[in-house]
Amino acid sequence: MEEIKKKLKDSAPLRWLVLVLISGLTFGTYWFQDFYSGLKPLMESQLQFSSSDFGLLISSTTWINLIGGIIVGGIILDKWGLRITGIVFGTLAALGAGVNYLGASGMISSDPDTQLNIMMVGRIMFGPGLEVACVVAMRTIVKWFKGYELALAMAINMGFGRLGSALGTALSVDIAAGDVNPAIAFAGTLICVGLLLFVIYVVMFDVRLDRQLVAETSDGGADEKFRFSDLVKLLQNRTFILIAFLCVAFYSAVFPFMQYAPDLLVNKFGFTAELPKNIEMFKLFGSVNLGNVSIFIGLFIFSLSFSLIPTNIKNRNGKFLSVAIISVLFVLFMSSIWDTFSVWLDNGQKTASLIPLGTILFTPIFGTIVDKKGKAASLMILGALLLIFAHLSLSVFDNIILGYFGLLALGVAFSLVPAAMWPSVAKIVAENRLGTAYATMFTIQNFGLALFFWLIGKVLDVANKSDLEAIRAGEMSYNYTIPILMLVILGIVSIFLAFQLKKADAKQGYGLELPSNAKA
Repeated sequence: MEEIKKKLKDSAPLRWLVLVLISGLTFGTYWFQDFYSGLKPLMESQLQFSSSDFGLLISSTTWINLIGGIIVGGIILDKWGLRITGIVFGTLAALGAGVNYLGASGMISSDPDTQLNIMMVGRIMFGPGLEVACVVAMRTIVKWFKGYELALAMAINMGFGRLGSALGTALSVDIAAGDVNPAIAFAGTLICVGLLLFVIYVVMFDVRLDRQLVAETSDGGADEKFRFSDLVKLLQNRTFILIAFLCVAFYSAVFPFMQYAPDLLVNKFGFTAELPKNIEMFKLFGSVNLGNVSIFIGLFIFSLSFSLIPTNIKNRNGKFLSVAIISVLFVLFMSSIWDTFSVWLDNGQKTASLIPLGTILFTPIFGTIVDKKGKAASLMILGALLLIFAHLSLSVFDNIILGYFGLLALGVAFSLVPAAMWPSVAKIVAENRLGTAYATMFTIQNFGLALFFWLIGKVLDVANKSDLEAIRAGEMSYNYTIPILMLVILGIVSIFLAFQLKKADAKQGYGLELPSNAKA
């Protein structure tokens, strides 16, 4: 009798297989979101874009989201379910990538202004597809992991997204090989592959789980229909508003920075814009590109291993032994690739890509801490402090060692805050309204992203106005001090909001400082 009542999501292997399938779309969309960051100099030379044009193109990703595109997606999610929403918005992201390619390729027009406008149309289409796909992924994770390893599962899903960002940033120049079009086509193909994996998940698992959930409820398992008053009530929840504004302040200091980080490292610290041709790089099957991919995949596997394997061993001695074995294997792996990795640390694109890659290691670890120990609001405060240190190190000071520590601090902060923030929303908002809640947060976040994607490029042009001709001629470098110093203010705002969130939770009793399986 007990066996009959067991649901699909009660099986740990099935839960993790589902996580891998839905994370394919997360991986593909994040690659497409960030792969342009490694192509900024090439786009300036091939497409005649300025820094302001580059910022405008990236900013256009958010425009539909600013007028409620994500909220509409969240409402559709709450009304029509994961299956329809995921497929529709995943397809929209793929179509946007296709239009973006048409613009850059010159098939429609070779005029730089027209190319920019067409590419912006593609990014405008891609924007809601990206964000709603993220909402669908989070809502699916809650559906399968609530009461189990929720924070860890969300952290690993974000890890797939960070891996997409890292690979897109690091490999876009290699894939482009002097032409942006192959890089765009490859990035768009990854979205299509992710969409196919999501369809496989829907057919094999989501339909079957819904049948089980319907069978065990007297009301047919149907969610209450969406009402606009629910959105109004959500916006009247002070704790939710605080975490939403913390989201916009924090991510506005991270995602826009990531788009300019490779160019900053080249211009401020003298990193190389291209890998040297006279150095033998790590190869796989005779290919440097495959070798680069294998290094990232290897680092990703080790990152997950450090988080997942010890966590699933109950014996303390077993935990220590597993960590020791993984550590030895990791040292051997790093020794085998060190000649290539040391060259990466002098290259702008490859070094910048290590920021999201580092979050793959730390986010699951912090996710496990949130699951078992709690302290979500406190971890958000710590993350905001690290954010301030990172941007001060990369703007005010010219010391390269301090710059490396700044990048490391940014990677840790980029892990701490999301690992604590997103599971906390599931404690504040009822499960059948999580689609609307996450969509509202992503919408508010997009206002900050739209502003700072564009503002960094605009301020960069203004701050270097008298030297722009010399910079484009390769005689001088961009001065990034003022554009990045702006982001320190966002770190200060993040600390204030995190403190207020902790105080609000103490009053309202959502249990943000408690472990995932503890009830407030």
